[in-house]
Amino acid sequence: MATKTTTRAEHMSWCKRRALAYLPDDPQGALASMMLDLSKHPGTDDPAMARLTMMQMLDGHLSSADQVRRHIDGFD
Repeated sequence: MATKTTTRAEHMSWCKRRALAYLPDDPQGALASMMLDLSKHPGTDDPAMARLTMMQMLDGHLSSADQVRRHIDGFD
């Protein structure tokens, strides 16, 4: 999706749609999709946010589909 003409907002929307499609069945897959897709655009590539998301996941704060949905919806 990320191209020279794709805006940050367009790319973010695409990332969210793809990630949320994994829910409710695969919360970890949704997070993995979001983090990978965010890294594909210079306007959304944020290694610190990826590490924070990973830490939250490992601590159990992003284990349910509802928690993951709120986390993904929180990206702007």
